[in-house]
Amino acid sequence: MTEHNDISSLKTVEWKDNKVVMIDQTKLPNQLIFVEYDDFNQVADAIRTLVVRGAPAIGVSGAFGLALAALQSKGTTKDELISDLEKAKQILFETRPTAVNLAWGLEKIMNTAKSGDSPQQIKELVVSEAKKMADEDIEINKTMGKNGSILFDDNDTIMTHCNAGALATVAYGTALGVIRATKESGKNVKVIATETRPIQQGSRLTAFELKHDGFDVSLIPDTAVGYSMANGLVNKVVVGADRIVKTGHVFNKIGTYQVATMAKQHGIPFYVAAPLSTIDMKSKAEDVIIEMRKGSEVTGIGDKKTAPDDINVINPAFDMTPPELISGIITEKGVAQPPYEESIAKLFESGNS
Repeated sequence: MTEHNDISSLKTVEWKDNKVVMIDQTKLPNQLIFVEYDDFNQVADAIRTLVVRGAPAIGVSGAFGLALAALQSKGTTKDELISDLEKAKQILFETRPTAVNLAWGLEKIMNTAKSGDSPQQIKELVVSEAKKMADEDIEINKTMGKNGSILFDDNDTIMTHCNAGALATVAYGTALGVIRATKESGKNVKVIATETRPIQQGSRLTAFELKHDGFDVSLIPDTAVGYSMANGLVNKVVVGADRIVKTGHVFNKIGTYQVATMAKQHGIPFYVAAPLSTIDMKSKAEDVIIEMRKGSEVTGIGDKKTAPDDINVINPAFDMTPPELISGIITEKGVAQPPYEESIAKLFESGNS
């Protein structure tokens, strides 16, 4: 493990010397530590335990995991190698059920693998496709940022929930990418970040990366969203997404629905920023599995106990925000506006990615 202190050129997840290198996000903001994996099972574990998180970053990590599985395979024929990849795909796929980018990344790599002839050729194709997906993630975020920046004005204070920043993607970010692009376009913006209990992605990650990049950022407890809006401290909201269905229902970090409801109550525009790879055109909103996580995330912080023993805990990782609360969905192909069923379908027509 190595420690670096320069975050400006940081990549959340990267392919180096046939290994996957990640920032261990469970150690932030106290330590910036990079971990290296050469086994797809380690990558699966990293996704499961939130060493890497954020839908786009998970998608690319899944792709890198499958690339490792290809290199690990002892298969001497195409069929044997594909069979090994199918097994690895299942293990990687089951790590996080809600973010659709994971299935997207795994599918893309499997299709690439099937297009090869010999095991050697498949290995080369798969590694090169996974690396290309990582590079494309950054370009997509920059385009999305530009598309979104026109929705924000000089001197806006923008609220965000959870972390949809560079740390949720390969680099640059989705919701924070929009905020970065707004600042880069010469507008002065401030940010209010919610702490995002129970894993504190807002205080540990969003506040960390924005402060590092010189943004004017204030942290609030999740319970102060209504206060901030009622007192005129917020002009706009932008969040990321883990899955968007074709009707415009958005699945994102737990608490997003509350923020969107409050924004509606106070007449504040509420935007979602996500790449097309986060949009699931097949599932209905009611079919999406909301991941439930362990109670210990809620009954304590680190080693400190904050609840009585043996208390029942309900700990969903995500919630659903209905389309009527959403002002626009910002993507790399443009901004979808209501009615979403039509505008989302149009995004896919303008050159499928």
